[in-house]
Amino acid sequence: MIHQCYLTPAPTTGGFELMVRNPVLLRNPTTPLVTMRQRQRQFAASVAFNPQGNYDLPLSLSDDDDGGNEGAPLPLPPTPGRFEVVIDTDTIRRLDLSPFQSATSISSKSSSSSSAWATELMERTVGFSITYKRDDPYDNRELSEMPDVRLWFVRLDAMYPWLPVVLDWRAGELARYAAMLVPHQMSFKLGVVFNPEALELFILNKVFVVYSWLLHLGFPEPKARLKATDMARMLGFGIGDELFHLLLDHPVPPSHHPHI
Repeated sequence: MIHQCYLTPAPTTGGFELMVRNPVLLRNPTTPLVTMRQRQRQFAASVAFNPQGNYDLPLSLSDDDDGGNEGAPLPLPPTPGRFEVVIDTDTIRRLDLSPFQSATSISSKSSSSSSAWATELMERTVGFSITYKRDDPYDNRELSEMPDVRLWFVRLDAMYPWLPVVLDWRAGELARYAAMLVPHQMSFKLGVVFNPEALELFILNKVFVVYSWLLHLGFPEPKARLKATDMARMLGFGIGDELFHLLLDHPVPPSHHPHI
């Protein structure tokens, strides 16, 4: 019997919408059936204005749009009291992660292994304020298109791969974080256009990481599952329970997890 793990578009939230068309089944006889309403060969998403002064194009959402579509709603303001990570051009080009470490008090491995600390991160959330000076004043690329900015986030994600679950989702931080790590193009009509396969793999990777991280910290399985599925839903996907059943049936020892 083939299990079914559905990856389906979730309702639009936080100024981010994933556009998907044409139902397609991705079949693999040895892994769960993954169902997606997809494949237009590209995912289109709008990432709206960030109140901290950083933005990607908040543009229309459809190939068929003639300009009358006002696009996705703006994300909500930053969560009050969130951990604010302030980085600038110098920090980025030195690949210096100390602003993140200082803002979140993650000064040791024991911090990332504390359930109380992780709970505080998820409740207060984490956001980024980026001040980036371009060498060319006529360079109109967005922050998510700048190689050195993306490289800084690549290093951050490599060190703390569970980070997406503690970001300020409602303010659009998760969508922008994905844009830093997932191949995409900027379209004046569609906004951020993700590579579909890359986005799918990114989401599944983060579900695996976040779910195992929370379980390791001692969170109840239902809560770990809920946080992982909510995170995926914020990026436009729903994850079926069958996937988590497989993970529980075939656990990996904590010592084998590089992020724990």
